Amino acid sequence: MTNPCIIAVAITGSVPTKANNPAVPVTIAEQIESTQEAFEAGASIAHCHVRNDDETPSSDPDKFARLKEGLEKHCPGMIIQLSTGGRSGAGQARGGMLPLRPDMASLSVGSNNFPTRVYENPPDLVDWLASEMLKYDVMPEIEAFDLSHIIQAAKMAGDGRLKQPLYVQFVMGVKNAMIADERILDIYIETLKRFAPDALWCAAGIGPNQIVVNEWAIARGGHTRTGLEDNVRLDRDRLAPSNAALVARVAELCTKYDRPVATWQQARDILNLPSRT
Repeated sequence: MTNPCIIAVAITGSVPTKANNPAVPVTIAEQIESTQEAFEAGASIAHCHVRNDDETPSSDPDKFARLKEGLEKHCPGMIIQLSTGGRSGAGQARGGMLPLRPDMASLSVGSNNFPTRVYENPPDLVDWLASEMLKYDVMPEIEAFDLSHIIQAAKMAGDGRLKQPLYVQFVMGVKNAMIADERILDIYIETLKRFAPDALWCAAGIGPNQIVVNEWAIARGGHTRTGLEDNVRLDRDRLAPSNAALVARVAELCTKYDRPVATWQQARDILNLPSRT
């Protein structure tokens, strides 16, 4: 009982729509309600995107501000992580919400292929986003889609562009990027330990890989992410009824491996984030 597992819930993302699963929360009110349910089920980090009324992705800082305010009210203590991902904006618009000073924000430090496009993260934009996170005291979660991203994050931490210790998420199962493979996950973990010995890590799997990667991460002592952003199904025949349902099945895996689900207080301690209520 000495190694709690942090469960992050990626509540909506930029891609899945209600046509894919009616449970995908789109409006601010829907996202707050869905996150509260996931929080009560055991999630201690909320990874957040915002959408327009037509379900298209947005980088609107005002929408992020309203979402953040609602989550702070209804999920007291939960770690709020805002996305600076590239599907919802271009250039510095991707970091327009960082002055809101969320607890965390996602940061991709290199480019890679996505299913139908290149996910571009040019060095000058990466450096600007990292500098804004330092300026506003926002902890980055490094989104590693490739082995080189781990090495680049370690380099940025070494020269002061990123705070240490790093928190790195291994993203596996994105089409045209890194496959979900257990031996590759072990290589990721070993590489991170070699280049950034004090770093913490988590792992996320996309689509049907979600629950598989969840289990690999929990079994190895890492943290993990679930949620409707990454996967809209419980299995081939059933849609996930909610983000909370996906969190609950990760919590069951934690029990299987004798790891307690981290409370929000424990998650903040593990990540060295200040407490708030």
